[in-house]
Amino acid sequence: MRSLIRFLPIALLLGAGSAWGAKVTLSPDNWGDPAGEECVSCHAKSSAGITKQWKDSAHAEAGVNCMDCHRAQADDPDAITHEGATIATVVSPKDCGRCHTVEEEEQRGSVHAEAVSVIAERMPAMVNNVAGAAIEAAGCAQCHGSTVKLKADGELDASTWPNSGIGRINPDGSRGSCSSCHGRHRFSKAQARAPAACVRCHSGPDSPDKEVFEASKHGMAFVAGRDDMNLDSEHWIAGKDYDAAPTCATCHMGAAGKLPATHDVGMRNAWNLNTPVSERQHLIVFGDGGKRELPESIKAPGRGSKMPKLDGSEGEVKMVATPQRRRQAMTLVCRECHGKNFAEAFMQQFDDVVELYNDKFGKPAQAIMRELYSQKKLTATPFDEPIEFTYWELWHDEGARARHGAAMASPNHAWWEGMYVVGRNFYARFLPQVREVAGESADELIARHLDDATGHEWLKAPNQRSPILGVGNAQVGNE
Repeated sequence: MRSLIRFLPIALLLGAGSAWGAKVTLSPDNWGDPAGEECVSCHAKSSAGITKQWKDSAHAEAGVNCMDCHRAQADDPDAITHEGATIATVVSPKDCGRCHTVEEEEQRGSVHAEAVSVIAERMPAMVNNVAGAAIEAAGCAQCHGSTVKLKADGELDASTWPNSGIGRINPDGSRGSCSSCHGRHRFSKAQARAPAACVRCHSGPDSPDKEVFEASKHGMAFVAGRDDMNLDSEHWIAGKDYDAAPTCATCHMGAAGKLPATHDVGMRNAWNLNTPVSERQHLIVFGDGGKRELPESIKAPGRGSKMPKLDGSEGEVKMVATPQRRRQAMTLVCRECHGKNFAEAFMQQFDDVVELYNDKFGKPAQAIMRELYSQKKLTATPFDEPIEFTYWELWHDEGARARHGAAMASPNHAWWEGMYVVGRNFYARFLPQVREVAGESADELIARHLDDATGHEWLKAPNQRSPILGVGNAQVGNE
């Protein structure tokens, strides 16, 4: 079975075969509700901005109006009566999927749709201990999504709404928010294809992709060639409809050569880069369209077997995309502008940085922390001791910058903003704090995890010349 999975065509395995924005096959008889005309008449006066956005949209051009998206059944959980019509405020992927079936199926189960589950274990400690409940609605949930709740009177609960987080759990049970990238009323293809759609959330310490992209040659080319990007075209195939620069959407979602577009943004990622230690990941696709990742060190399940999904329910495995196949798909995008040797050598440099981070810093730091907890040198309460902040930032902040910098070709973020800060904080903050916490057993603990780890040999050579720090004489020449 694994052989069968391995040899499935990439187009079948990693995409649904759609062009970007699949053609809507539903008959036009299904939209253009006459009641929608009354909505426009009133909202042109009371909320002229969103009315203008809709009038400029492809939806308006096709005759899709307010009622076609906001209509609801009386027994829907969030149904309300508004000016005599039964509507719902929240427009979910399930609503969009009435017409955009291919995109809804691709999005379902993606890392975007599961963005709430992704941080489920991180949220309690970060929100409740370090900050407070109020930050969840205004901070984390604005990107990852809230679980939209209704008050007893049927109104949307202000602690969970408004929200356009990418993994929002909607009252109808669906997950995601198409408006997070496309906007709510203009529903723009160009907006979703531009880097700005992604960097609203993919910026800052945990996902520094805005900074990394802007500092890369890809970002430089985008700024210089934006007018040639053809962002609003019907189709958007790299090398055919545009060639000035790639954007986030190009590499993670866009069509390129034989590789079809997809609304599953994580499909082509071979590594997880936002964890204490990175590992290549299988992508498990379930029969109902749900997906989850599984570390490469765990044997991939066979087709038809059962395993837990991210939401805890059980799913039947339909297919498995190995890390190698996911990397192959991403490399196909590179090949639209770069040669085979160039693309493969770049990926090798990226992999080498991830493995350097893992072996020299990520794995030893993780093992040391686990021993400190098991020996009860640290309490089980998260973030009540300084070393816990140091360890968190080591992999979550600077560790992520180094790995993302190597993935997206920003030398500054791979080194000075990334691995240099990892090394500085590992040697100058983390290890000294380990010594404070572990006391007399510190040297033995550190030696147990660093002696066999690659890259720490220099600690045992204290007499090395270091002219950049004023120790020893500089060599003749450019030093």
